[in-house]
Parts: sequence; C-alpha cells; structure tokens
Amino acid sequence: MIDATVLVIDDDDDILLSARLFLKQHFDQVVTCKSPKEINVLLSKNEVDIILLDMNYQKGASDGREGLYWLEHILSIDKDYVVILMTAYGNVELAVQAIKKGATDFILKPWENEKLFATLSSASRLRQSNKKVKKLEKIHSSLQKDINRQFENIVGSSEPIRQLQHTLIKVAPTDANVLILGENGTGKQVFAYELHRLSNRRNQIFMHVDLGSLNENLFESELFGYAKGAFTDAKDDKPGRFEMAEGGTIFLDEIGNLSLPLQAKLLSILQNRTVTRLGESKERKINVRLITATNMPLNEMVAKGTFRQDLLFRINTVELELPGLARRGEDILLLAGHFLSSFGTKYHKGLLKLDAKAEDTLLKYHWPGNVRELQHVIERAVIMADGHEISHADLQLSPQKFGNSSPVQIDIPLEEMEKLMVQKAIDKHKGNISRAAADLGLTRAALYRRIEKFDL
Repeated sequence: MIDATVLVIDDDDDILLSARLFLKQHFDQVVTCKSPKEINVLLSKNEVDIILLDMNYQKGASDGREGLYWLEHILSIDKDYVVILMTAYGNVELAVQAIKKGATDFILKPWENEKLFATLSSASRLRQSNKKVKKLEKIHSSLQKDINRQFENIVGSSEPIRQLQHTLIKVAPTDANVLILGENGTGKQVFAYELHRLSNRRNQIFMHVDLGSLNENLFESELFGYAKGAFTDAKDDKPGRFEMAEGGTIFLDEIGNLSLPLQAKLLSILQNRTVTRLGESKERKINVRLITATNMPLNEMVAKGTFRQDLLFRINTVELELPGLARRGEDILLLAGHFLSSFGTKYHKGLLKLDAKAEDTLLKYHWPGNVRELQHVIERAVIMADGHEISHADLQLSPQKFGNSSPVQIDIPLEEMEKLMVQKAIDKHKGNISRAAADLGLTRAALYRRIEKFDL
C-alpha cells in the first residue's frame, strides 16, 4: 500500500468508479469528483499527492483545452502538485504541450491497470521527492535567523579553553552524545555549534531547541511534530524538530528544565531512534547527532530524583564543562577585542579600541553573566562611544556592579561572590526580579535558578 492520496477528476461516472475500485487497492486514499470546478475545495480539504485529471469535460470536446486550463490552475495553487492528464483521444502534440505546461505524465483511456499503477507509483515517488524539497525549504525558512546568526568561533587562549578545544577535536568527528555543562552565558551554544561544524554532519542542519522556553504543552508537538487534525489548530502535517534535523545535529539546550514525564518521552525517542507525530501511530526513523546543555547540577538532581539517571547516561557519553569568564581572565581582553571588531562593523563605527582605564575595568569586573554579559557590555559601549576609543564611562560598569567601590576581592570563592551579587541585586531592586536580572545581565529564568541554588 502506497502512502499517498490520489484525486481523480473525470465527468464519466464509470471512469470514476473504475479508478476508485482499482486504486484503493494500492493507495492510502482515493478521492473522486466529476467537475474540475471542485478542485479548490478538494485541495483545501485533502492533502492530495497525485491528481489524475481528464482533459475534456464539455460534450463533444476533444482538443484538451479544458485540461490544460485546469492544469495551469492547479499548478498556480502549488507548483509541486503532481498532475497526470488523461484523455480518450491520442494526440502526440497535445501530450507534448501538456508536459511543457507542467504535467508529470499523460495516459490514454481506457488504460491498462498495470500501466496506470506503474505511472502513479512513479508519480508518487516524484511527489515524495517534491515534499522533501519543500520540507527543506520550510526548514531553511524557519531556521533562517539561526543560520544567519553569526556563530563566533571559540575565542581564547587560556588553559581551560585550550583543553576544551583539544577535546572538541577528538569528539567532534564521532557521533557520540555530548553534554555541555556551564553557567549561563559561558558559550554553550557556541561550543555545540563548533562540535557540529567540525563533525561529518557539518553540511547538514544544526537545530537549536531551547527547552527552557518551550511550554510543556507544546513539547511533543514541537519536538516530535503532529498530523493534520491532531488538535484544533493542526491544519496541516508538521514535522517536529527531530525530523527537521534529519542527518544533522540537534542541540537541546536547558535540558535540566524538563519535567520527569517529558524526560521519559525523550528517553524513549533516544533509545528507539524513532519519533511518532501527535495524531499518528506510524513510527518514523531518525538519524541525528544529539548535543545537550544545562547550567543545572544534573548529578545532584539524579540524587534528588528530579532527573532520570538513565537519561543522564544516555546523553553524556562525553561531558564538556565550560568555565565561567572569571576563571579565564586572560581571555577577557581577547574577547572584548573580538566583540569590538564585530560590533564596530555592525554599527559602522570602524576600528575601535579600549583605553587603558577601560581595559583595567574589564579585568577587575567579576562577570556574573560571563561571556554573554561581556558581549552586551561591549555592544552597548560601541553604540554609546563618540570616537574610536572606548572609555571606562562607555562601559557603564558602575562601582555598584562590582559589589562595592573597590576592586573585586580575589580571595572570595567565586560561588560565594556570585551569591553575594545576586542578593545585592535583589535587595537593590526591592525584590523586583526583572530589574535585578537585567542589572546582573541575566534572564529572569537564570536568576530564579540562582535564587533556588543559593536558597535565597
């Protein structure tokens, strides 16, 4: 049985009956109608794969003009429709004209069942190919922002970064599942993309999925897709992110945010290497490389029973732990220079540099928001700068943002310093989480996680 829907349009009831009886033995669904004027309605109600279209409808007509007209009409709706024209009047010139106008094939009535089946089978394969191309076009469109986003190569020469780069070179060419650990803003997405870029899947899709921003009710439909009619707004079939990433890499960010029921569903997908769309029972095989990331302590969560140990085993064949920016001090000015060049070009400011006091300020700051915070600080400074030199004032890092007016105490443990900064920001803004998060260069969700982590 071929998984396709065939629409047969002919004004002869006997032809329609004959087509229906024969084709329903071989195709998933067969729809018939007597008038091409019903085409718009039928195409809007059914996901049609192949259209078998008669060329003559008016009594006594044999020139095929009606068929050519409706062929053009169908292809104006969707150029990827597969249309096979049929007529009782053999005419080579007419067949050539039909093919030129976009028909896939041309058959004569009465047909031989074997020939009709062979023609439609070939048409079905063509339709599937067209759908795959269309799917890739949709993926390209939906991922355009991601694709156009400038993924920066890893910048840094500190010892922690050199060790990570060494590990990347070993791990990237394999299909091993990788778990990337690190605080918010440390560059987990950049490292995930580098793994993809250095892999054998580099020419395929890199699919980034932020699980932290996914509503739990949308988890299955977004990741696994859905069939038409699966729920109220499901007007068309839609592939999920795993299907879209076929042959490439899927990066599940913030995996620590998944509830236990969703963890179980994800584990099933990873074990079976298949997905089932909502509203369907058919399993679809997937071939993707999995990379996950979180800033949450998964091992502690396993001990507390809030994260499945079997899922952790599944996703962390290799673990990469990214250091906070405070632990890679020698990279701060390298990164700042990198961002200056990038934003100088973006905002048409030309070549920019930091003055001595600005460099000193960057080196003394503790960077609770890590590389992402540095990126935002430099972008803002580039926008605010009047000349080609970035000053201390352009950075807008006030003494309060250092915890006090003096340089950061290096003998304070980093985690204790972070706790202190979070508490100060919350106190400063009288419990307003949005303002405190903005002051720290964090998202609300990231700040809530730190509040929970430090039991504030």
